[in-house]
Amino acid sequence: MASRREEWAQRVAAWQRSGQTAKSYARSIGVNAGTLTHWAWRLGRPQPAQPSPQRRQRAPKPAMIEVVRTAGIVPDGFELQLASGHRVRVPEGFDAAALRRLIVKDRPN
Repeated sequence: MASRREEWAQRVAAWQRSGQTAKSYARSIGVNAGTLTHWAWRLGRPQPAQPSPQRRQRAPKPAMIEVVRTAGIVPDGFELQLASGHRVRVPEGFDAAALRRLIVKDRPN
């Protein structure tokens, strides 16, 4: 059984040999012209390389974060110590989305 990619490659090749417009050819074979032209574009792009088995994989996200309460270190806020050893002091009223971007950016690949 041919893969979906192979089926569309055959349809696109037949369309290109036909000399017809995408709309006319698509109608004659019962497919959407937009889908036909999309596959023509997609098949013209290079295939993404398969990841090398030796390539370092991204560390899994921790399932749990240890929280330790300390008194008086950061008034009106809190402090995070990341696994990398970096500390992030977060004032009261911080922007949670900005903090998430900072922490995610700091994660090792």
